[in-house]
Amino acid sequence: MGIVLETADPERAWNALRLGSTAVEDGHDVSVFLLGDGVEAEEITDDQFDVRDRMEAFVDAGGDLQACGTCLEIRNSEESEYCPMSTMSDLLEIVTESDRVLTIG
Repeated sequence: MGIVLETADPERAWNALRLGSTAVEDGHDVSVFLLGDGVEAEEITDDQFDVRDRMEAFVDAGGDLQACGTCLEIRNSEESEYCPMSTMSDLLEIVTESDRVLTIG
């Protein structure tokens, strides 16, 4: 399954990563690609929705997390342990190889 996360909205990002973690724990291969505002997800601070915690849980469970390099550069951000810089070719691979692709924005 592929999940394209295009928002830095705390609740939406949190739920996208919860879904990804649940799917990985159920034995599915899941890739999450952060695109546009989604590359800001790691920096979200919200008392109710701990996005960073969900991101770490997703990766630690075996999920694949990638961030659009161009979107990071536009925001003067760099890749991190949990958000490695990727390309449109990586997104294309996720989209073409996944049996399902969800976009959450």
